[in-house]
Amino acid sequence: MKPNRFKQVRDEKRIPVGHMVLEFGTRGVAQMLEVAGVDFVVIDMEHTGFSAANVADLIAWFKATTVAPFVRVPQLLYHFVARSLDAGALGIMVPNVVSAAQAHALVDAAKYAPVGKRGVILGETHTHFKSVDPSEFMAYSNQNTTLICQIESREGLENLEEIAATPGVDVLWVGHFDLTQSLGIPGQFHHQLFLDAVKRVVDTAHQHGLGAGIQPSNMAQAQEWIALGFDVISYSGDLYVYRDAMTRAVADVRGLVADA
Repeated sequence: MKPNRFKQVRDEKRIPVGHMVLEFGTRGVAQMLEVAGVDFVVIDMEHTGFSAANVADLIAWFKATTVAPFVRVPQLLYHFVARSLDAGALGIMVPNVVSAAQAHALVDAAKYAPVGKRGVILGETHTHFKSVDPSEFMAYSNQNTTLICQIESREGLENLEEIAATPGVDVLWVGHFDLTQSLGIPGQFHHQLFLDAVKRVVDTAHQHGLGAGIQPSNMAQAQEWIALGFDVISYSGDLYVYRDAMTRAVADVRGLVADA
C-alpha cells in the first residue's frame, strides 16, 4: 500500500499542505501537483460530476506520485467510502458531520475489523494487484488511512466534543462557507460568530490530538487561519487557481496591448 505522505508530514510535526481537485480530472494533474510540492490532494465528489470511475482514474495517477490521494465523498454512505478506499484512496473526507454516530459510521465503513466493519477484497488496485498477507495488510491499512470530519453546521458545533472523541477520526475540518451559512452570516469570515466557532474547532481538535483543517483561497486567508491554529491546510481548488491566474494574465496582456 502506498505510504500516506499526509500522515508522514503530521508525524514530523509539520503542517501538510494540500489542494482540492474539482474540475481537472486529467492524467497530468497528479504529476503537476507533485511538482508543485503538495502533500495531499482531496478529490471532490460532493460538488462535482466526478463518477466512481473518474475518481479511480485520478487515484491511479496519483499512486504514481508521492502525493496522498483523499476523496471527499458526496455523503456518508458505506459504498462511497469503501469503494473509494478499494480504488486506492488513502483518506476519506465526509461533509457536514453532525454527530458522534456519523463519525462512528465513517470509521466502521473505512476501517477493517477489529476497528471497523469494512468489507474485505484483496489483490485489487489498493494492494497494487499483488497478493498480500491479509492480517498485515488490514492492520497497515487501518493505520495508513486518514479520516476527516467536516464541521460546517451549528449541529456539528454542538456535538463537536463527541465527534472529536471518536476513535479513528484524524482531522476536524471547517467547511467555512457552509459554516457561515449555518450561523446566519454567509461568507462573513471576520464575523465574531465565525471566529469563535473556528477557535472552538481548533481547540477541540488539538485537545484530542487531531488535526484542524481548512481550505484558504488566498495567501491572506492562509496567514489568518494558520495564525488561528489550523495545522492542516488545503490551498484552494484547481478551477479557482486556474481562473484567477488566467484573469490576472489576460488583464496584464490587455494592458500591454493598450500601451502598445
